[in-house]
Amino acid sequence: MCGRLNVSDDPFVRGLYQALGFAEDIHFLHSRFIRAAAPVSIVRSDRQHGRVLQTALWWLLLDKTEQGFKPGKYTSFNSRYDKITQPGSASYLPFKQSRCVFVVRGFGETQVMPDKRTLYHDFIGDQCGLLLGGVCRSWRHPNTGEEQWSCSVITLPPHPKLAPYHSKSMPLILPQQGDWLEAWLDPTLTNIQPLLPLLTPALANNLTAVPIDKPGSFTPVGEPFSIPADA
Repeated sequence: MCGRLNVSDDPFVRGLYQALGFAEDIHFLHSRFIRAAAPVSIVRSDRQHGRVLQTALWWLLLDKTEQGFKPGKYTSFNSRYDKITQPGSASYLPFKQSRCVFVVRGFGETQVMPDKRTLYHDFIGDQCGLLLGGVCRSWRHPNTGEEQWSCSVITLPPHPKLAPYHSKSMPLILPQQGDWLEAWLDPTLTNIQPLLPLLTPALANNLTAVPIDKPGSFTPVGEPFSIPADA
């Protein structure tokens, strides 16, 4: 998972927000290219308000400044699957207490080849949006009292179908069917054992992959191709 999201404002993304219980005219942060450390919209739940659309920095660990917060020096836009279950890791308590969902149209991956070429691919849901599993936390500034939320995407080992395009990891793509999503967003579920099956690489949706020139311009340089969901 290489630090870029496609959050297009289209019917597929809006349809997922409505499926999550939000109004048809919901306002969320959207862009064809959202980079790590930028603000992003996430869905989280708490016991007082239920499901909430939250603006957060896509970087879990923040450093305090004189008047606010900034992304910390340690890279934390991703939280590895083998860290979130380890007591003492930065993502352990958020995984137990404040899981979230990124509603996206797709994500980007980068792969450095043996001949030193760098290949970039964008992946989008095939006639669908995607739900990426993540964790979030809040910060309170001691001087200003400002509350700032931060978040990260949980990453898994690469699925065999995606490994040629990023050999290190893939984002956790949550299934949109069954009771998994309800459990993921349940703020009272602090026993993580029922959620551990989700930390196995899986493709819950059909994807379309597009070779691009570079992340910032995302100009296609090859024909799109399909990557089917797991049976």
